[in-house]
Amino acid sequence: QVQLVESGGGLVQAGGSLRLGCAASGPTFNIYAMGWMRQAPGKEREFVAGITRSGRITNYADFVKGRFTISRDNAKNTLYLQMNSLRSEDTAVYYCASLSPGSWSPTGLWGQGTQVTVSS
Repeated sequence: QVQLVESGGGLVQAGGSLRLGCAASGPTFNIYAMGWMRQAPGKEREFVAGITRSGRITNYADFVKGRFTISRDNAKNTLYLQMNSLRSEDTAVYYCASLSPGSWSPTGLWGQGTQVTVSS
């Protein structure tokens, strides 16, 4: 069973940047399409970005297009999310997760989450 551990969250001012990482244990990381989901207080968890197993195809929620970039390094079993031009509405707990590459819906693997707080 692959385990996922996020890192890189924190407090940043609006307009700033953060880079999230998600380290996966186990040798089978590269069989999964992966992505980032987030959950803000009082809101449902929502899709942010996804990437296929090879990394060739990516998908983004409209509210992060042009600001966030998802990538992966299968040799290092690591998923990344570069977040630029952060806004206060990006404040949430960010989770890495395995996703279906068709629907980009979660398929069952989750990290514990990392808090991102953007101050205005």
